[in-house]
Amino acid sequence: MHTSQRPGPSWPIRITVILAAVMSLVGLVGITPANASVYNSCTISRCADARSAGATWASKGYPTASGWYSWPDGKYNYTGGRFYNREGQLPSGATYYEYDVYSRARGAARDAYRIVVNRSTGVVWFSPNHYTDFYRL
Repeated sequence: MHTSQRPGPSWPIRITVILAAVMSLVGLVGITPANASVYNSCTISRCADARSAGATWASKGYPTASGWYSWPDGKYNYTGGRFYNREGQLPSGATYYEYDVYSRARGAARDAYRIVVNRSTGVVWFSPNHYTDFYRL
């Protein structure tokens, strides 16, 4: 007795399904914030911490090279360098740099709190959740 087998999906279909699954996972883990919000002021908790960090980074001239910088509390803070605004949440046409808010031991893991500075205007944005939301300081 002969049983016929149903052919499986072609390779292009398999690849399309795999890519769609990967892209949906990327959205779930927050690499590309699909629902980011931008606010014109900052009244949430930790805004004062972000303002203080911004003042310290400003006193250092908002360095553009990524790396560890000494902090007034004897610890270190990190700047990741250029922020490319790929999702287009912040005003376009500007050059932005990103800085951590909280200091820690040199080499320690980074948290989600960042400030982003528009180098042309000096406007500072606070993101308490790694670029999902932005609050103007």
